[in-house]
Amino acid sequence: MIAVIKTGGKQYKVSPGDKIRVEKLEKEEGKEVVFKDVLLVEKSNKIQIGNPLVKGASVSAKVLKNDKADKVIVFRYKPKTRHKTKKGHRQPYTEVEITKIEV
Repeated sequence: MIAVIKTGGKQYKVSPGDKIRVEKLEKEEGKEVVFKDVLLVEKSNKIQIGNPLVKGASVSAKVLKNDKADKVIVFRYKPKTRHKTKKGHRQPYTEVEITKIEV
């Protein structure tokens, strides 16, 4: 069974047992989260495509951890003025494990 969900402005192809990183969710570790924005569901070679969402479909997941990604360095340089700026950024994320897909 496969589903395509939308969360945090991105789309993810998931199946039960998958561990994915999504944009930060305001849930504690160990809690359950339900994704209602299901765009596509495939069950035993039968595909349901939403318009834009599949009615009555949901994906349940368990929150494994809330963390920050590795640091990304942002460096800007303007050659003739000798202007340079160096910044670092760590994007927060939530790692979830897909438990079940309901149609």
